[in-house]
Amino acid sequence: MTSFFRIFRIAAVTLGAALSMTAGLALAGDNVSADQIVKALQPKPLTRSLSGDRQVDPAVTAREESFVNSLRNRKTRSLSLEERDKVAEIASTKTMIDLDIRFEYNSAKISEAALPDVRELGNALNNPLLKGSTFIVAGYTDAVGGEAFNQDLSERRAETIKRYLVDKFGVAGADLVTVGYGKTRLKDPNTPTAAVNRRVQVVNLDTKTAAK
Repeated sequence: MTSFFRIFRIAAVTLGAALSMTAGLALAGDNVSADQIVKALQPKPLTRSLSGDRQVDPAVTAREESFVNSLRNRKTRSLSLEERDKVAEIASTKTMIDLDIRFEYNSAKISEAALPDVRELGNALNNPLLKGSTFIVAGYTDAVGGEAFNQDLSERRAETIKRYLVDKFGVAGADLVTVGYGKTRLKDPNTPTAAVNRRVQVVNLDTKTAAK
């Protein structure tokens, strides 16, 4: 393991369930609208001074962008554990939304009840305020089943959402980075088999804005 990944591995362990915990603060709930998604995913203003909303370290930004670029359009959907940890570390500082996009049990098929939210997500990502930015699409499972099975299932769920957005809404595939977390970050750890754990989260990496 390189020292580069080791640093992010330690940070990810410290953060724990940063993705699932922070995303719920952005927006959660049924029948979400495209406007709500756009509002939740809009990045905070960037600044290089101490007086602004969010300070930017150009060196850190460059490393993040280089890493994200290495994940675009991969022929395999699987990321290494170190890569997943680093995605979680980067995502913890970005705007995100938990849409509770649910899937059929033990399946990567989107449930009928979740389709409206997926369509609203597609409309939101085509909004001029978001279009062209890079997004993480993170898949999750409940706690039923083994580690390897759930890891693969979560990756397939994230890929299903990406493919739907690309095919139905024309979102550029390179703008969607998929990652699976299996059953490692349950939304409801007190009820590990609950349907709410079978979900997808979307994170705005804001790489286009940060690069300006």
